[in-house]
Amino acid sequence: MPTPALPVPSSSAPAAAGLSTPVLLLMAVACGLCAGANYFNQPLLHSIAVHLQVSESTAALTVTIAQVAYACGLLLLVPLGDKLERRRLIATLMVLAAVGLFLSGFAEGFALLALGTLMTGLFSVAAQVLVPMAAALAAPGRSGQAVGLVMSGLLTGILAARSVAGLLSGLGGWNLVYRVGGVAVLLVAVALWFALPTLRNPNPPSYGQVLRSLGTLALRHPRLRSRALLGGLSFASVSVLFSTMALMLAGPAHRMSDAHIGLVGLAGVAGALMANVAGRLADRGREQLTTRVSVLLVLASWAALWLGGTSIVWFLVGMLVIDLALQGVHISNQNVIYQLAPEARSRLNAVYMTTYFTGAALGSALGSAAWQRGGWSAACLAGLGIAALNAVAMVYDAGLARRAAGRGSAMPAAMPTEQ
Repeated sequence: MPTPALPVPSSSAPAAAGLSTPVLLLMAVACGLCAGANYFNQPLLHSIAVHLQVSESTAALTVTIAQVAYACGLLLLVPLGDKLERRRLIATLMVLAAVGLFLSGFAEGFALLALGTLMTGLFSVAAQVLVPMAAALAAPGRSGQAVGLVMSGLLTGILAARSVAGLLSGLGGWNLVYRVGGVAVLLVAVALWFALPTLRNPNPPSYGQVLRSLGTLALRHPRLRSRALLGGLSFASVSVLFSTMALMLAGPAHRMSDAHIGLVGLAGVAGALMANVAGRLADRGREQLTTRVSVLLVLASWAALWLGGTSIVWFLVGMLVIDLALQGVHISNQNVIYQLAPEARSRLNAVYMTTYFTGAALGSALGSAAWQRGGWSAACLAGLGIAALNAVAMVYDAGLARRAAGRGSAMPAAMPTEQ
């Protein structure tokens, strides 16, 4: 049954032939800056704890605050992409995210840092307005490629943020990271204002209609639910790593500085390349194969990460594999859900990404709790357990895909669905 009647967005004439590569690259940079801003704190937890005179577990709360705030922004702000003019919405959100970065950058107490982290997390969801905008304005047959390119920027930003944060902290202290990030976000917001076409619904729904339709979409589309579960569990497993790796690497086994921990984060940047590959595979109808391989790699990576407690080589291998796998799952998920109701991409993305980052927040909290109870080994067991649940979710989604393919094969005009 089709999604009810919210109008299809209209765009300015230049967008009709698809966004140019330079504009897509600028969107990718913007996504990387916005998403990456929520990860600046991860290699800096020890330094933040020392400077602000709080415990490491208190400093680690900023990881959870960022992800919970991001999840709230996904639920409450991203759906506005189906109501408001998107260029103006994106620029406004980015300016507010920059304000949050400046608050963190000039914080001399944990309360102000927490407030800045919350603001940045809430408003950096501009990245998740840009992703469906790329899909909506892509040239025919290139939606997956456009999403993959923009997502490559987003994922590179998440992964490189840890490295840049560590390096800048080594140069001028942990505060410098947030100050430089705030300036960069403001500059890119201005560039996007001049580069993006306008995109709006001709008869926009009310905000209440937009929010109510989120539940309608989730109830109507089983694969939105299954793919959201896959995304949330995948990111929860990886977030166990994100919330504990800096504490392990700074500990007695490795004794790394912020700068060295940041450099270790570069190992995951290669994972962002998977986004573009997965986008191209999606355009060829191979989302299911990509998902299966990626979910199994998340499971396998935890063995290498556990060995990484005493061997930096094994840690790097595990981090590279788990980042590659996360991107493969994520891009495949987005390409599946965007096909469910093309006229509601922002709202589909809101449902999916809210679940995705709720999973991240739960994974971070579980990782911190496991670290407190049993150190690195307990954290690895927590990550592995979530990855096993993710494999069960993959089997469930595959069953839904087979049933959808069976229904489609009974209809002469239906497009074939991958088994």
